[in-house]
Amino acid sequence: MTHPVPTAQSGPDQGPAPVVLKKYGPRRALRVDLHTLSLLGILAVLVAVGGITEPDAFLDTGNLQLVLTQASVIGVVTVGVTLVITSGGIDLSVGAMVALASVWASTLATQEYGFAGILFTAVLVGLVAGLVNGVLIAYGRVVPFIATLAMLASARGLALMITDGKTQIVTVTSVLDLGLPDSYVLGIPPLVLIFAAVTAAGWLLLNRTTFGRRTIAIGGNAEAARLAGIDVRRQRLYLYLLSGLCCGIAAFMLIILSGSGQNTAGNLYELDAIAAAIIGGTLLSGGRGTITGSVLGVLIFTTITNIFALNNLQSDVQQIAKGAIIVAAVLVQSRTSRTET
Repeated sequence: MTHPVPTAQSGPDQGPAPVVLKKYGPRRALRVDLHTLSLLGILAVLVAVGGITEPDAFLDTGNLQLVLTQASVIGVVTVGVTLVITSGGIDLSVGAMVALASVWASTLATQEYGFAGILFTAVLVGLVAGLVNGVLIAYGRVVPFIATLAMLASARGLALMITDGKTQIVTVTSVLDLGLPDSYVLGIPPLVLIFAAVTAAGWLLLNRTTFGRRTIAIGGNAEAARLAGIDVRRQRLYLYLLSGLCCGIAAFMLIILSGSGQNTAGNLYELDAIAAAIIGGTLLSGGRGTITGSVLGVLIFTTITNIFALNNLQSDVQQIAKGAIIVAAVLVQSRTSRTET
């Protein structure tokens, strides 16, 4: 769903100009719907390919649960990244923040506080890292690319320092049990339910709140949004906080999935999340974002990886295929943007 984007003009003898709401007609809404339908079509084709090439393995209930579970961790990260990109920003540090939150939450000292201690620490570390990004970008006026790149390096280094390069095994039973089949709800893994909840919250935030409209406005034209009365700096701070929060939640999910904390956790999550958002229809330049499309992008990439693994294809082939899909999506976005202007 799209929202009005405020634009403004002011002369030398005028104060802040009134907000002019730019309305998108039915052609724009139809284009968005067609894009979502095309993503669903691609996902359906991939499922068909998997069912044809490896019918017994791919269509097995356990494998489908595995695909959804693997998509859930990166999917939660992608929700936060989608919000940031919609505002015209970028976050290259999400993978490193996931690693830092996971190792900090899995230390022996933290595990003494049980389930609550691990969850609280993971979320808190993610929030603090997101806060640092937000303050540097919104109030320090550091370019998002540079600020989040610095956080990527710092968080990875700190995670390595905490673990000393070793894997930290989690022994808290209540945490590990969430990854077992006995904890599934109607055959749905708990991690998938968490992903669904985060996705629903992100969709509502972007499409049904003033916060979402402000995010889209900033991505479309930050200066016009400022003249319209939006506190652009505070909004950007909140967005990077949300990205950090999503990373903290994803770190906790990763601990459940792997039963450990590692400094290598979340490797290349930033690239996968950005790619999924772009595939889903979020403009890299900002001003338009879709949580639904981002989720479909995550499912498409995860399904491709699963099909390649079942067919014993090498990882380099997977990366080439992902790269080709990303380039195709960017070309489509570029063509669509030219036709809209």
